Amino acid sequence: MQKTPDKSFEDVFWADSVADEAIKRAEGSPLLKEITKKHGFIVMDEKTPSGTIHIGSGRGWIIHDAIAKALKDKGVKARFILSSDDMDPLDKPSKELSREENEKYIGVPFRYIPSPAKGYKSFGDYYFTQCTDLFKDFGIEAELESTGHEYEKGSFNKTIKIALDNADKIQKVYTDLYGEDVAAATKLPFNVKCPKCSRISTTIALEWDKSKEMLYFECRKDVVKWAEGCGHKGWISPYDGNGKFPWKVEWAAKWPTNSVIVETAGKDHFTKNGSRTAACRIAVDVFDYPPPYPSNGYEEGQGYEFFTVGGKKMSTSKGHGLGFAESINYAPAKMLRFMLIRTRPNAAIDFDPYTNDLILLYERYDQAERVYFGKEDLGQKENARQKRIYELSHVGKIPSRIPPQVSLLHASMLVQIFEDENIIFDCLRETGHLPQDADKQELAYVKERLKFAKIWVEEFAEEQYKFKLQKEIPKGLNLNEKQKKALHVLAERLKKKWDEKDLFNEFYNICKELDIKNTEFFEAAYRVLLNKEKGPKLAPFILAIGKEKAARMFEGV
Repeated sequence: MQKTPDKSFEDVFWADSVADEAIKRAEGSPLLKEITKKHGFIVMDEKTPSGTIHIGSGRGWIIHDAIAKALKDKGVKARFILSSDDMDPLDKPSKELSREENEKYIGVPFRYIPSPAKGYKSFGDYYFTQCTDLFKDFGIEAELESTGHEYEKGSFNKTIKIALDNADKIQKVYTDLYGEDVAAATKLPFNVKCPKCSRISTTIALEWDKSKEMLYFECRKDVVKWAEGCGHKGWISPYDGNGKFPWKVEWAAKWPTNSVIVETAGKDHFTKNGSRTAACRIAVDVFDYPPPYPSNGYEEGQGYEFFTVGGKKMSTSKGHGLGFAESINYAPAKMLRFMLIRTRPNAAIDFDPYTNDLILLYERYDQAERVYFGKEDLGQKENARQKRIYELSHVGKIPSRIPPQVSLLHASMLVQIFEDENIIFDCLRETGHLPQDADKQELAYVKERLKFAKIWVEEFAEEQYKFKLQKEIPKGLNLNEKQKKALHVLAERLKKKWDEKDLFNEFYNICKELDIKNTEFFEAAYRVLLNKEKGPKLAPFILAIGKEKAARMFEGV
């Protein structure tokens, strides 16, 4: 685990504030104090694997991972548990299933629907694993569990009995929040999995025998509009995977079942009288368990804001937005983690890779890295914040010295000039971007930046960042005499040794000497080298392609 920042600045970073609050709550509650002593601080999240899981869910996973790490940094035991809610049913046709399969499995839990691809245990496992296989790349350390498996092995048996024994209290919660007309205000709080057709959406529990601990249920055609039951009925034990709680009750039941201390969710769950409100009341009134942070008793607290891509909200069920597994094609996992860590959970994120968002993301990451290694000073308070962001967003072990800093724009320039990676490395050594003694890890760091720079140029970059280096002077330049003179002077001065900063300043010296506008000077250089009016920063560009080559081109105008 990375070192903890100066304690006087811990409150500036949101994950440390949450950790402090969780520890304070545990110390102030005899029940939570005993729970955390026995189980540690459990941080939990969950997701229904109903289809492609979107990057918006990834925000929650990274938030919870960061909180668990912050708790560990404070010296307490902490674990992040992520549960696949695979006992939830298929409630609409899936594009991954055939028409016959959709008809057969509509209303059946995802856990019991075959995977659309080979190598996975189920439909739910297929979509969940697509994401969790990437957790190492994102630096997410989570204990993975299946909600269905937890039902089957009896983890919920205790809370199932409590809920059914106190069904009237749960019904009152629904009545108080939503009125007497909602079905849950009169139903028993449990959905049986029909032993004949395996559907869980089409059953209704009608009677609970408390002494025998058996439920009488019927699998009907009229329970929901989108699925028909098979007509089977009878008595069944509710335990060991024979069914599940309705969602709001299940959320409340998970907290005592898993000894959860921290669990947040998207703000849509935290709307007044929404699912979090109901879960909090059920946890308090029925399970006698304090709802986890950010809730406090009946008060639901505040969930995290939405993560949108190009202004579109993520939705698994509707198939909108950017998939979590697909997101690494738009930006490296560590960059996405950094973006989610540096943004407070209560701030909305709109990320559009087709704008300058990626350039800014890389620049902010590189700046945080420079601050962490003492190469840039933003002031004591901001330095502490940036260091903490870097610590909790860095994937893997932080190196002993700052990795080679090659900006996305500089990397994109190089991949458009040179095809040979080794030539790029030589160029970076010559310009001081890459240490002469760079080790394998540092070379790999640069390779990753070059790899994505190429993707960025080909897929996302605006036209102004794309170019093709000219092999000879383009025809029809129509440069004026001042422009030609300026390029001739520049060609002569390129024979000297220059670094990027001094060469940049020399451009303006030439413009002043020859009384030529800066815009005319740069336009002339770009038209000769790129046959475009604009291009990448001229000084590093000339140093990258080679002063001699640039000078020859300028001499020929």
